[in-house]
Amino acid sequence: MTSPETPSGLTEESATAVVWDAIEQVGGTRSIYRNPRMAFASNARRKVDVDGVMVDIRYGEISTPAVATVQGWVFEIHDEEIEVLLRPRGTS
Repeated sequence: MTSPETPSGLTEESATAVVWDAIEQVGGTRSIYRNPRMAFASNARRKVDVDGVMVDIRYGEISTPAVATVQGWVFEIHDEEIEVLLRPRGTS
């Protein structure tokens, strides 16, 4: 079952797939989750293009989780999985 398209243009399923692709491009969940950066380090954030869709990946640190953001969808990156934290407005 596919979820309805959201105002961002991505469904939860398509946003999840795009984020997984971006995570794989930068080395996988463990390289992001287990590799904390200082908050203001130049490599604490990566922008990844997945078929024309930009994904913003922020590495975790002691007080903040690792997250990936794409068109209003925010996913927390764990050791081996990702989890939806926030959905764009207009979705449930």
